[in-house]
Amino acid sequence: MSINPLRAPHADSPDSADAEFDGSSQAVKAQQRLRELILAGQLPGGTRIAELALVERLGMSRTPIRAALMRLGEEGLLQTLPGGGYAVRTFSEREVADAIELRGTLEGLAARWAAERGVNAALMQEADACLDQIDALLQPGTLDDDHFSGYVRLNARFHRLLVEMAGSALLSREIERASGLPFASPSGFVGVQAHSSDARDTLVVAQYQHRQVLQAIAQREAGRAEALMREHSRIARHHLGLALQNPQPSVTPGVQLIRPS
Repeated sequence: MSINPLRAPHADSPDSADAEFDGSSQAVKAQQRLRELILAGQLPGGTRIAELALVERLGMSRTPIRAALMRLGEEGLLQTLPGGGYAVRTFSEREVADAIELRGTLEGLAARWAAERGVNAALMQEADACLDQIDALLQPGTLDDDHFSGYVRLNARFHRLLVEMAGSALLSREIERASGLPFASPSGFVGVQAHSSDARDTLVVAQYQHRQVLQAIAQREAGRAEALMREHSRIARHHLGLALQNPQPSVTPGVQLIRPS
């Protein structure tokens, strides 16, 4: 739908809604593209971000780019400079480890609440079916890139279902916020395992923990469910160490932004 150039759209008009949606869509696209440039190492840590340069590079207007910069600042990939503007952040190994620990603690609370409050049968069946799909992925003795991509997708789905089981919109928002911190997502470092000799073994251990957590929730064992979920986050800590031993942005996007302790 086009906007009549002879009149400004009313705040409640369809034209206004379309314009607002398009502006939001462009900001999301700019945010995704800028994040890709940072994680791929095309904008190294410490690089000052110039709005006008991004206008030319991304082929977008300044408004969505400004919104994208603000959102990536909130996300933690950019830092605000004292004189104005943004620069690409770097992270200490401890900061990343703390982010993973925070996410694991909150997911542990989600598992505890799920066990205490009970979960409806349909949601439990959906989580169980998700784990069945992961089991099928891990059947081969060796895993290729497609297997790892599938694991990342299904692993993220299981973690989302776990959060849903807690039945708390507040906790869901906080876990989403924690998982949005750089490198803190449940699959943030899975890629680093793709070409290691014990790749499948590590994922099998993670899958065993998934099953144990789901069993503890079903049996209403709140303390056990929480402890298992917190222990589960230690696998991500292990992956962090491996990533720093052999930093490869093509395998673990953004790893070049992490400073070893």
